[in-house]
Amino acid sequence: MFVLLRFRVANHRSILGPVELSMIAVDEDRAATRGCDGLSERVLTVAGIYGPNASGKSNVLDALAWLSMAVATSLRSWEDYVPRDAHRLGNGPASPSEFDLDLVAKGVRYGYRLEVDDSAVLFESLDSYPEGRRRNLFTRRRSEIDFRRGLDGTRGIRDLLTPTTLALSAGRRVRGTDFAHVGQSLARMRVLGLRRRRSPGAGGVHPLDPTLRLLVETDEADQPSLFGTPEERPAVKDPRRVLDLLRFADPGIDDLMISEEDSGRPGGPRRRLGLVHRGEGEPVTFDLEEESAGTRTWFRLIGPAFAALRFGRVLLLDEIDASLHPRLSARLIEIFQDPLTNTRRAQLVFTSHDTSLLNSLNRDEVWLTEKAPDATTRLVGLAEFGGERVRKSQNLERAYLQGRFGAVPEVDQVAVRRALGLVSQPRDG
Repeated sequence: MFVLLRFRVANHRSILGPVELSMIAVDEDRAATRGCDGLSERVLTVAGIYGPNASGKSNVLDALAWLSMAVATSLRSWEDYVPRDAHRLGNGPASPSEFDLDLVAKGVRYGYRLEVDDSAVLFESLDSYPEGRRRNLFTRRRSEIDFRRGLDGTRGIRDLLTPTTLALSAGRRVRGTDFAHVGQSLARMRVLGLRRRRSPGAGGVHPLDPTLRLLVETDEADQPSLFGTPEERPAVKDPRRVLDLLRFADPGIDDLMISEEDSGRPGGPRRRLGLVHRGEGEPVTFDLEEESAGTRTWFRLIGPAFAALRFGRVLLLDEIDASLHPRLSARLIEIFQDPLTNTRRAQLVFTSHDTSLLNSLNRDEVWLTEKAPDATTRLVGLAEFGGERVRKSQNLERAYLQGRFGAVPEVDQVAVRRALGLVSQPRDG
């Protein structure tokens, strides 16, 4: 189980100066927050990031996704350089990129710090707080690394270390240790919707859709299979949970069927999903690709969301409103907020332009991005606005659209009409 407490990043894409996202609750007296052993604060299960186009909303999520990818792949993929995404203007390319994260894994609080440039890992450290006291597990400065005395597995980590390999990536292999707990938690963060470059050498996409893997047996130890046994396939006999969720998108879906066809490639047959609709006559089965964009998007969200809820993980979702009706987006948020459906402190961090979703969020669950005059991203929590500008009971959607918190695009209607050729261009002089 992985609980994100705080994330700070500097020099990543449009983010130059440091920005910080906090999942610590400000308004603690509500069911949507969760307690953690060893923490006096309560933790949020949802955070939504709003802002104009090109203000850097997605880049906040992308920085978290990059750190997850780095921990997962640097050991096997990074050789001659570090594939970072530094800010391209000013002194960004010549400056290090910094990542700073606090989390809870296996009931223990940890702090992880990383600093890289294009050629090497410059600094890396991991601290734990088993009884509220800081305990440094390792500190690394370039090729020199110092471990806390008496820790298991440190020799193996040293042997695997290269200038571009994260110590935490190597530490993932040392089972049962703090290194493995933190490394596996970060590496298994799920990311949806981001269009980012893949790390060199990163593994291919699993041949099964994440939601389809819920319906069939797989060899993955951490991928739950909800229904069926090998003897029961290809028909799915008891798809209650997936069906219940799918019916939020389309109440007319009556059943699910899985068929197998020869793919002609190594790895076995290809599985196809059919959605059964029952009207006045005989039931008709439609291929998933024949369904609406909203139904397809919702189906593909079910698997990652269920895995996050099942194992207590972080789900990053860029543009939650893309192809989804606001009712479905709100329902997904509610599933993560509700302690009855989210029993393991899973967390959803998303970006959106859909202001109606603000009605499903508390003020400490809302974050705002703006593009500064120097083309860098600023991030601020709505709860940081003082006085009467934002209250717990305030209509956040109306206040946001009125521009009380900034982060609203300013549209010059005359400039728009001029760009479309509807009014004449001004003459020089």
